[in-house]
Amino acid sequence: MAEHAFDVTAFLAQPLTARVATNGPTVRPTWFLWEDEAFWILSGPWGRLHDRVRADPAIALVVDVCDVSTGLVRQVIARGRAEILPFDVARGHRKLSRYLGADERTWDDRFRRYLHDDPAERGTVWLRLRPSSLRTQDLSYSV
Repeated sequence: MAEHAFDVTAFLAQPLTARVATNGPTVRPTWFLWEDEAFWILSGPWGRLHDRVRADPAIALVVDVCDVSTGLVRQVIARGRAEILPFDVARGHRKLSRYLGADERTWDDRFRRYLHDDPAERGTVWLRLRPSSLRTQDLSYSV
C-alpha cells in the first residue's frame, strides 16, 4: 500500500460507517471490515446493494470522520470493481463484533442469524472491494 497522510489501517479498524455508491446512481451507508487490503461488506439478495453490484460491479466507497470539537477531519475514498464471494462465518464474526462488541449474546437476533443460518439458504455473501484506487486525505485543523 502506498504512503498516506495517516495510518489508514488504524483508521479503517474503527467501527465507522462507509457510504457506497453504485451505478444508478445510489449511495447507501454500510458497515464494513477492512482486511487483506480490501473492504468486506455483508450482503445478500434481501438488499439492493447486492442487486446493483450484480448488474454493475463498479463502485466507489468513502469512509470519513469530521469532529468539529477537535478539528479531526479524515477521509478514505476507494474505487474499483466489487466481487461477490461466498460468506464465511469467521470473517462475519470479526466484522460484526467490531460494531456490536465481542459478546454475541448481546447482539440483536438479526445479526446473530448471519452467523448461524445457512448462508447458502439465506443467500448471504460478501461484497469485496479490492480498491484499484485508494485516496486518503487529512484535512484536520486546529480549534
